[in-house]
Amino acid sequence: MRVGLLTREYPPDVYGGAGVHVEFLARELASLVDLEVHSWGEGRGVGVVRHRPWSVLDGSNDALRTFSVDLSIAAALEGRDLVHSHTWYANLAGHLAKLLYGVPHVVTAHSLEPLRPWKAEQLGGGYALSGWAERTAIEAADAVIAVSGAMREDILACYPALDPARVHVVHNGIDTRLYRPDHGTDALTRHGIDPARPYVLFVGRITRQKGVPHLLRAVREIDAGAQVVLCAGAPDTPEIDREFRELYEELSRVREGVFWIPQMLPRPEVIQLLTHAAVFVCPSVYEPLGIVNLEAMACGTPVVASRVGGIPEVVDDGRTGLLVEPADDASTFEAGLARALDTVLADRDAAGRMGEAGRERAVGEFGWDAVARRTAGLYEEILKQA
Repeated sequence: MRVGLLTREYPPDVYGGAGVHVEFLARELASLVDLEVHSWGEGRGVGVVRHRPWSVLDGSNDALRTFSVDLSIAAALEGRDLVHSHTWYANLAGHLAKLLYGVPHVVTAHSLEPLRPWKAEQLGGGYALSGWAERTAIEAADAVIAVSGAMREDILACYPALDPARVHVVHNGIDTRLYRPDHGTDALTRHGIDPARPYVLFVGRITRQKGVPHLLRAVREIDAGAQVVLCAGAPDTPEIDREFRELYEELSRVREGVFWIPQMLPRPEVIQLLTHAAVFVCPSVYEPLGIVNLEAMACGTPVVASRVGGIPEVVDDGRTGLLVEPADDASTFEAGLARALDTVLADRDAAGRMGEAGRERAVGEFGWDAVARRTAGLYEEILKQA
């Protein structure tokens, strides 16, 4: 079975959960199918073909530049038996390949454009194009994979023309051999973090979706003895970047031990930071699953997260962490985040038990080998029906 896996992100250029998903899925799928990955970037490696936006579109709207990559990918997919696209950045390429070569198209939905209206701030009129590409591909796909049960419900609500029988739940996974506790402290020392003091850790992009401004306001009043470590980069827009910087500066003035690490860290450093955190925090306002929560749990760290999207399918409230109810009023949500963080910080024994339970849950329920087998099994079903 010759499969084309289509994605924007692929190592070494991974900056979000969708990229992590494709990286590990591809690693496991490679032993099950004849796999060729098509991604953004330069050059070509074994099993990987890179594509870049057309230079004539330099400076144009990002959606148009994305479509030029999709055209390049579609042109390179001849001979594949099935194509599988991830995120709107690659969905159009998969849809075009389906039409051009008459092959099945599988879409994995990591998020949905109709549920991310703040993307208009980033793409301008291109947001209408990204929504069109996603809708067109999803509604015509032979199968749609949702990364959580909540995500499946969102897909069917956003795209009611889609046959529910074509939407399948395959949860995100975690490599618990890679993501496991690392008790070294060299990464902490390198970034000036005191290993002897507890710290709250955030890892993620600076976007509206990730709720970073809520977090920066929430941690102003938490336990003064706790440090705050923000591994936060890749801002979506100059506006959200400016807001983040202003809130970070305000936070740094009212409490000590606040660290911002804007660059993308090597994975071993992230694992070490996750391991030593007293609590990992995920304040997202929208999250189909939240793979970073799995990463924290696999490192034995309790999680405080928003009760949104697929997060409750990962974080077992009261057992592997605490969930905070979303609220229309931002201050109410932020106060809830602060209370939950202080609860975990105040009881180190309970936090330790949550961390142990999180590691057990990650190992027992979210292995990538199982994700890949379920995905390859879906490919086989679709090809039989084709």
